[in-house]
Amino acid sequence: MKIPSVFSLPDADRSRYACGMWIVILYFWAINALTLLAFGWDKLRANRRKRRIPEKWLLRLALLGGSPGALLGRWIFRHKTRKKRLSTLLYCIASLQAGVVYIFATYGSA
Repeated sequence: MKIPSVFSLPDADRSRYACGMWIVILYFWAINALTLLAFGWDKLRANRRKRRIPEKWLLRLALLGGSPGALLGRWIFRHKTRKKRLSTLLYCIASLQAGVVYIFATYGSA
């Protein structure tokens, strides 16, 4: 299936297509910012010995598109780096999402 270029669309469809792309871009910025903040909040709560965010919620945020934010949060806050299960699942999610992006980038425009 060929995804149309913005330049090959009629004027009415061009603005709708561009608007849809901006919504997707804003969604990914928002979900990654939320995931990064969740990792930071969880680290802060861990240092204060308070109630924490469950790992399943951190993984759900990553699965919803926040895997770059999760990986960045692990690196910046040095958080959840010893958890092998979480690391494995997080890298699997990131690899799966990178594969989907690659497939859409390669075969979506052909």
